[in-house]
Amino acid sequence: MKETVNIIGAGIGGLTTALTLEQKGLNVELFESSAEIKPIGAGIIIANNAMQVFQKLGIEDKIEKAGNKISYMKITDTQLNNLSVVDLSAYENKYGVHNIAIHRGELQKILANEIGLENINLSKRLLKIEKEELFKLTFDDNTTIESKLLIGADGIKSVVRSQLFEESTLRNANQKCWRGICEIELPEKYHNELNEVWGRGKRFGFVKISDKKIYWYALANSKNVKYDEVNLLEMFGEFHNDILNVISATTKEQIILSDIIDLKPINTWQKKNVCLIGDAAHATTPNLGQGACQAIEDAYILGKLLDDGIAIEDTFVQYERLRKNKAHAIVNTSWTVGKMAHIESNIGVRIRNMIMKNLSKSANKKQMDMIFKLN
Repeated sequence: MKETVNIIGAGIGGLTTALTLEQKGLNVELFESSAEIKPIGAGIIIANNAMQVFQKLGIEDKIEKAGNKISYMKITDTQLNNLSVVDLSAYENKYGVHNIAIHRGELQKILANEIGLENINLSKRLLKIEKEELFKLTFDDNTTIESKLLIGADGIKSVVRSQLFEESTLRNANQKCWRGICEIELPEKYHNELNEVWGRGKRFGFVKISDKKIYWYALANSKNVKYDEVNLLEMFGEFHNDILNVISATTKEQIILSDIIDLKPINTWQKKNVCLIGDAAHATTPNLGQGACQAIEDAYILGKLLDDGIAIEDTFVQYERLRKNKAHAIVNTSWTVGKMAHIESNIGVRIRNMIMKNLSKSANKKQMDMIFKLN
């Protein structure tokens, strides 16, 4: 009889893990706290490393059709003058996949349909885990299940982590983030690139995610944001008009506000018959665009270990060993980049921009090589 793996959380990491394990011949049960899988959230960039995983899972084409190919990643000053440009064509040729910008909800829908909505248990918010011979899981609707194998894909505030692992620390980057979706005709030069615009103590990024939709994000140092209700046109008034046009085209209902937090790196992601994946194990700030991508890599490694003939309960130790160094490097580098992007002094900004302009192509290449190469 095939083992059943219970996965808590049907976000991108949980769904990708479920699909991977299903394709390896395991029974999978998904438990999701939301009442439905619906297109919430804003945009996301599925980087080359994650697209390699989706190619192996056979869903690359569906994701490409639902999103928009990105061939350049640019950091600019407030007037969209380039500070750093990463041409992704070499990686497209090397790995045979593109970076794809897509609505997060569209990606979740593709993954959920592949798994089958009937295999996702909705309105199942996990409250309590008791460990005897098996795990006993109690949900907020008073139902319980017993589970031999458990995967926590339940995000940065993971119940699985808080109840079964040592105490962990969430870190606040002291930055506010607004994420938005709008419909606007972007100038053609922006169609296949991500632009992130660095100012003084704030920045703005935008990318096309479909024929008509643009995903954007804006961040500012929290100490400069006195109220949640702020006028973003005023806050980013000195930025290029193309950015102000994007903000103007966005209704208030299409904007999500959140704090930027991550998980201070933890050393233990697994114990007997339980492991953490994605944000539950290694939540990162979004400055490298790798949060969901690293969860997708987690799923890939679990699948690869199963291909090597290792029993599912024995893969967790190897998975932790193989994934920890890269995931922690992403967390730490992203934290540093976020601080650099939000320098406030005029002289600091001038020095930072000069450093970014003079950053060698080999330094950029070294970072991209690390990010895009699967273990």
